[in-house]
Amino acid sequence: MKFQTSIDRARIETAGQQASRAEQAGYDGIATVEALHDPFIPLALAAVETERIALTTGIAVAFARSPMTTAQAAYDLALLSKGRFTLGLGSQIKPHIEKRFSMPWSRPAARMRDYLLALRAIWSCWQDGTRLDYDGEFYRHTLTTPNFTPEAHEYGPPKVRIAAVGPRMTEVAGEVSDGLICHAFTTPQYIREVTAPGVRTGAERAGRRASEVELIAAPMVAVLDDDDRVPEILRSIRKKLAFYGSTPAYRAVLEMHGWGALHDELHALSRRGEWDEMAGRITDEQLHTLAVIGESREIAGRLIDEYDGLCSWVSPYIPDVDAPDLIDRVVAEVAALRS
Repeated sequence: MKFQTSIDRARIETAGQQASRAEQAGYDGIATVEALHDPFIPLALAAVETERIALTTGIAVAFARSPMTTAQAAYDLALLSKGRFTLGLGSQIKPHIEKRFSMPWSRPAARMRDYLLALRAIWSCWQDGTRLDYDGEFYRHTLTTPNFTPEAHEYGPPKVRIAAVGPRMTEVAGEVSDGLICHAFTTPQYIREVTAPGVRTGAERAGRRASEVELIAAPMVAVLDDDDRVPEILRSIRKKLAFYGSTPAYRAVLEMHGWGALHDELHALSRRGEWDEMAGRITDEQLHTLAVIGESREIAGRLIDEYDGLCSWVSPYIPDVDAPDLIDRVVAEVAALRS
């Protein structure tokens, strides 16, 4: 199990320094999030400032881009990073794709499958000289000329992971991707009983082994080492859990733990715009189940117990609170417990 952190989405101009610091602090990887800025550009800065740490988009919005544009950015980052880059993709949701990006939306799982197959066809053309002749259900790429064909490089195309929660996208991850990025609003039980079996189903359909597909977890953590920041951290996590819990796509996680009625309650409050009220509906039991709470050594032990052997990567984070030092302590405690 490897540990990953994220580049501060509000300070991409220091992405190189942030990645270098993470490398020195002992992290195995660093990711970008597509929110305030483009997810690929900061990783170019990180690539030239580091030597060991793995780089990934976690995630870039697939359906906001043509497979060709994504293929080019990812292929270039594989070269710049000397093979340390992994492409992480997500579908986003229909309103964002249609109203923010002005791009088409339909059948996201089937579209994502076609997207990954298109990427691989494009990369095969560039890397292996295969004739570009991809004609899929949603994407068609049949034209390339020498002027627009990148030279093959020694590192080859990157691995591709996709974010998934629902059963169809989870099976697509097992069928055609190299990894599944679990949503932060999940639990080890959900990963073990729903996500992993879905990946296995998709992998078996494609004649693959489920072990070929990495699982990447991103648990929310509340590190209680600093008394002054504890109220802010717990408040932030309750707000984030309430927001995600109000979203229909994540209802299944609550239902697994017997809290389906909480989704109905939170969804109704969100439709009325009562955002401050929502956080107060998260009970202590739900808080401690949906997030990892404790002092840094306690959290480190729980991450090892709950995720080692289940997920290949863990990316613990404190939502909306700038406290990288606290996450650093957790990672250091993990190393100490393993030594």
